[in-house]
Amino acid sequence: MTPGSVHTISSRDFARDLASAKRATAEGPVLITDRGRPTYALLRIEDYYRITGQPERSLLDLMDSLPSTEGVDFDPPRADIDFNPAHLD
Repeated sequence: MTPGSVHTISSRDFARDLASAKRATAEGPVLITDRGRPTYALLRIEDYYRITGQPERSLLDLMDSLPSTEGVDFDPPRADIDFNPAHLD
């Protein structure tokens, strides 16, 4: 297929061979069908950012955008675990 082409894959085949669907996104979007009708589109993240006009974001950018946890108390109990030495007979 030529660059920019659209692939179509059934939801059953998608579930069985995700790797193939991911490889196909190098050539363009992959439409995932249910009963012959497109229901989802799989595309590379770079294409998603281009289509939506959003800049690419690093993991650090995403983590910085999470809501603040200031004021949230988190004091988990300490786990007391007794370990027994392994017996290698």
